[in-house]
Parts: sequence; structure tokens; C-alpha cells
Amino acid sequence: MASKAAIDEFLGHKRLALMRLSANTPVQGVRMDDELRPKGYDVSVVYLDESEGGSRLAEVKDQVEGVIVTVPKKQCEQAVKEAMAAKMPRVWLQAGCETEEAVALLERNKTPVVSGACVLMYAEPVKSFHRFHRWLWKRVGLLAK
Repeated sequence: MASKAAIDEFLGHKRLALMRLSANTPVQGVRMDDELRPKGYDVSVVYLDESEGGSRLAEVKDQVEGVIVTVPKKQCEQAVKEAMAAKMPRVWLQAGCETEEAVALLERNKTPVVSGACVLMYAEPVKSFHRFHRWLWKRVGLLAK
């Protein structure tokens, strides 16, 4: 789990890429970009799957300040390698997609990484079920400090 300072540093940047596997793979049932935009984030959705017609991370790398990776675990390391190739200055591995290998790869590359946390539990203002989820995590001592 990342520290609160690392989370705050990441979320202090408002121009972010959101990497999904494809246009047809929801992020844990949520349109994360639709939740982040009203919070002041400029979100560029990109796809890891090369057969998708949408943007790739390399195409938006100069327009964003970090990437939120929301791919299935088995594609996480590939996504991290793409983020490193695009020279992303910071990476958030959405809770549930991260692997130890992907985190280690970013750490060896000295790329700041947030992992094991849901971005929607920390991007203010926290609403809907994420607010309850954050309260619950705080109550049981799992919320980043």
C-alpha cells in the first residue's frame, strides 16, 4: 500500500491517462474517467490492446503527467513496460490489477508508483459507494496514512 504522501503527490497532477485493456473492458464496473472529470481531472483514455481503434499511451505521453493502469493482472507487467517506454513520470496501479513484478519493475526504474489502492477512494470529493468504502477502510486501519 502506498503512503498518503505518494497518493497526494499523484493526485496533485490533473492531466492523467487512464489505461484500459480495451474499450469493452470496464474498470471494475465503473467508468473511472466519468468519475474523475467532474473532480477537475483531464483524463485521456488509452488502450493497451493494439487492436483497439483508440489512442495509445505513446500518443498522449506529452499531454499527461501520469497514468492510472486499470488492466487485468495478467496484462499489468505489459502495461507497466508501455508506461516506462512512454517515460511516464508516475504510475498508479489500480487496486486489483497490480502484481509484485509490475511494482518491482517500476521501483527498479525509479518511477513513483501507487499500488494497492483505488484512485476513486482518494480523488476528492469522494462520493457514492467509494465514500462508504473509504470510511470502512479507515475504520479497519487499511486507509493510507
